[in-house]
Amino acid sequence: MYWLAVTFAAKAASIEVLSDALQEAGAMSVDVTDAYAGTPQEHALFGEPGEPGVPNWELSTVRALFPETDDIAAKVTSALREAGLDAGLNHKIERVEDQDWVRQTQSQFQPVRVSPRLWVVPTWHDAPDPAAINLIIDPGLAFGTGTHPTTRLCLEWLDAHVRGSETILDYGCGSGILAIAAVKLGAGRATGVDIDAAAMLAARHNAMQNHVTVEFESANRDVAADNDIVVANILANPLLLLAPLLARKTRSGGTIVLSGILEHQAAEVSKLYTEWYVMNAPEHADGWVLLSGTRRQQG
Repeated sequence: MYWLAVTFAAKAASIEVLSDALQEAGAMSVDVTDAYAGTPQEHALFGEPGEPGVPNWELSTVRALFPETDDIAAKVTSALREAGLDAGLNHKIERVEDQDWVRQTQSQFQPVRVSPRLWVVPTWHDAPDPAAINLIIDPGLAFGTGTHPTTRLCLEWLDAHVRGSETILDYGCGSGILAIAAVKLGAGRATGVDIDAAAMLAARHNAMQNHVTVEFESANRDVAADNDIVVANILANPLLLLAPLLARKTRSGGTIVLSGILEHQAAEVSKLYTEWYVMNAPEHADGWVLLSGTRRQQG
């Protein structure tokens, strides 16, 4: 059996209605990804605070999978008209051989070595080094599998700086990988916060997989202040908006760790956070930046 994959490049405003229209037209699945993935223009999945589930991508690649027997041209035209888009919108149609889709998806996620003692291991893989600290993660709807440079920067920072017994706040926790890593590295308490209910479910599931206790809370609920380390791997714009809140959650002498920042955004973010923190030199990976700093004396 064969399938037909139809691929569009679409603006952010049309993504939701186009996806719905494609499914109404008979698409078996619709996948939306950042059209700039793997380039310096790449953006993480999250939107601004208060917009859970809305991709923050200027341009997206929309890929719909149809059974080969369908009248694909008519279905594509119908979907575009239903979405209020130009029926001649440029698109590509490819024939795709049937395959084990679950196995193919799993093959995209292999164990990742973060450091000599720290690995990220998908649930379906055996740990390459059973003696290491292994983060068992089930890649799903939530951001954070250890493969993206922003996540790896944070994991490397935690691996180098968690000494034991710290209190950790992971703001924008996604899959929960950073909070889970902190506990497995020796932190005394970790709390994860996110705006997305699906992320909360994924994070709690991953914590159970790792046999660790992490408190996961919605961003609508208040969480403990005076944390030793506050980590936020989100995006530059939300980090700018959240600066006063994150500062309130960090104890005097505590540490802020910020990621999800593109290199050209780092100076602006660092400058704003100097109101509350003594900022360190940035750390770089593949066009992305991690910023850290020490909380100034409060009051």
